[in-house]
Amino acid sequence: YVQYPVCNPSRSSFLSGLRPEQTGILSNETPFREKLGDKVSLPELFRLNGYRTGGFGKIFHKGQDESGKPALFKDPRSWDAFYDGLRDVPRKARSGEGRNLTGGKLPWCEWRAAEGDDEELADGLNTTRALGFLAKESPKPFFLALGIHKPHDPFVAPKKYFDLYPKGGTKLAQEPGDRSDRLKLALPGGDLFKSFSDVERKEFKRAYQACVSFADSQIGRVFDVLDQRNLWDETIVVLVGDHGYHLGEYDWWNKVTVFEWSARAPMILWFPGEKGMGKPTKALIEFVDLYPTLVDYAGLENPHTMAGRSIRSVLADPDHPGKKAAYTQVLRGKTMGRSVRTDRWRYTEWGEMGERGKELYDHGEMDPEYYNLAGKKELSQTQKDLAELLRKGFPQAP
Repeated sequence: YVQYPVCNPSRSSFLSGLRPEQTGILSNETPFREKLGDKVSLPELFRLNGYRTGGFGKIFHKGQDESGKPALFKDPRSWDAFYDGLRDVPRKARSGEGRNLTGGKLPWCEWRAAEGDDEELADGLNTTRALGFLAKESPKPFFLALGIHKPHDPFVAPKKYFDLYPKGGTKLAQEPGDRSDRLKLALPGGDLFKSFSDVERKEFKRAYQACVSFADSQIGRVFDVLDQRNLWDETIVVLVGDHGYHLGEYDWWNKVTVFEWSARAPMILWFPGEKGMGKPTKALIEFVDLYPTLVDYAGLENPHTMAGRSIRSVLADPDHPGKKAAYTQVLRGKTMGRSVRTDRWRYTEWGEMGERGKELYDHGEMDPEYYNLAGKKELSQTQKDLAELLRKGFPQAP
């Protein structure tokens, strides 16, 4: 579970090992260093301990350049080598079939089946540079971060990936007809997608799927080099997305919620020699746990107090229960929504002490998060216990 379902706050959290209200970064507009100053980022820690560090593509959402000015994705303190291919995309790749699904009202809401191949788009260019870094012989160990932008909007990928998903064949989310009314603050609001017909919905989801396959192909290129260089026995590999995404659930086509679709994100881990490798786990894990886990395995020391904890016990035994709870939050105007997820329940409060609304969902008994059970008399003790658990995870909240 991510700590904040938006790019910059999420990345700033797991790259610092701190929760969003500790970092003070609650939007996409604040550069990492502006709030965190001399706090040691995850790649910076490895660089300070003799690792050769390379950052390619989107790792930090907004960093700073050598002069301290905001610069997209950069952070010179963290990297020996850095590259982002956004400015090097050739003109050819900017053409191809596609359209804006809102008639231009939402500039980001567009797709394009681009002409050209993988290396004519930024993610392909970044992957090529990352592979060059990986192939370079060096006496130093390495820390490589490859930030694949897709499936982020705008949904642009080479045409061959769109061809994997025939037009008209996309299946849409099935929404139960008897679901509870949504709290006003549960979604960002407005009628952003009110004009969508099934035509737009299927085009949106098909484009998203094409971009996922494009990203998957870049990951495959990295894994091929790990195969060729026999690096799997001595290399930790972490594959994550920085937040989840709604694809029509609740009639929403974006992130920025604390529902399961947005708060939960992919996490696939390879730690050589650990007994749990190749197995799934149901343990609750937070993204803020990544920093202390890598520090643990590398035999380093945490440079500041971590908000998360090492998940070594889960990696050794996937049946280990993990954490009791995972916490996600999102700001809605000036109102904070804070959510706690246990193995069975999700409980959310909007505003301090939930004065602007509460949500309770049962993942054990019914379809998740369509039926708000907050205020049910028979669940009053459960709700009280979860409220107490919520406050333990957000000590800043009264």
